[in-house]
Amino acid sequence: MTHTANGPSHDPSDPTRPTDSSDTRSPDLPEMPAPRVTEFPAHSIPGGLALLLGLLGVVAAVALVVLGASIAAAGGKFALIGIGILLFLGSLLAMSGLNMVAPGEARVVQLFGRYRGTIRTDGLRWVNPLTTRNKISTRVRNHETAVLKVNDAYGNPIELAAVVVWRVEDTAQALFEVDDFLEFVSTQTEAAVRHIAIEYPYDAHEEAGLSLRGNAEEITEKLAVELHARVEAAGVHIVESRFTHLAYAPEIASAMLQRQQAGAVVAARKLIVEGAVGMVEQALARITEQDIVELDEERKAAMVSNLLVVLCGDRATQPVINTGSLYQ
Repeated sequence: MTHTANGPSHDPSDPTRPTDSSDTRSPDLPEMPAPRVTEFPAHSIPGGLALLLGLLGVVAAVALVVLGASIAAAGGKFALIGIGILLFLGSLLAMSGLNMVAPGEARVVQLFGRYRGTIRTDGLRWVNPLTTRNKISTRVRNHETAVLKVNDAYGNPIELAAVVVWRVEDTAQALFEVDDFLEFVSTQTEAAVRHIAIEYPYDAHEEAGLSLRGNAEEITEKLAVELHARVEAAGVHIVESRFTHLAYAPEIASAMLQRQQAGAVVAARKLIVEGAVGMVEQALARITEQDIVELDEERKAAMVSNLLVVLCGDRATQPVINTGSLYQ
């Protein structure tokens, strides 16, 4: 994002520029009202010149008062003192229009309730002293939700929390479109996290299905899209969002742990059996190829059974030595 002297301007070719709501809108995303006011630069001048003129006005006012006090004529005395007092008050009023803007801050200018623009240029700036200037931070901020307890798509109670990195992009929308943009971001973040949690299971029973634990990157992208749709009305841009805590609720954690362990055991056994079958197949092929011994189908079946028991068993086997013939 690039900035002009007093406000932001967006490059359409910038890949980091947030997409318009029409680009990412889906039926599941909330419909926010269109903004009634958007940010534009406020008219301001460098504050150094205004400060110099104000100080010169104060010095001139003091000089007029002193000069008027030294004049004997009553008419000239009151005139000079009156002009000096008015000039002094006018200079103080003019200098009240000075604003110190730090980097990462902005001033939202209002004149009699009407929005008159935003000052983003850092340093000393001067605007109409009759206006009110509200300071608003445009720095990057973090918001971490509390640990939320919700039911996933399968109805299992889970606990999750997320952290959102965001910043104010449109100061006018942040100040005028919502009552309190900080509370708005907090509430909408929690709502988005809850909505994502109930849309997907913690663990998918189907291999092709999305799950909160197994597809963290895809779910995070969906969370970012939904967050952008929810907070764009407040002029807020979501930089990044991540889940910081994801677990089953304590009341079912032990049962789900047993289920996960059982699934791991089944997967391990499947891998062991596949490897054992390959080894048995290779052994039979080598025996036949090198004509080590001639086995009939019954003895092949017995050999396969014995090898599978040895290879797939979880304990050490106890060999039995046959001292007789092959068929006894």
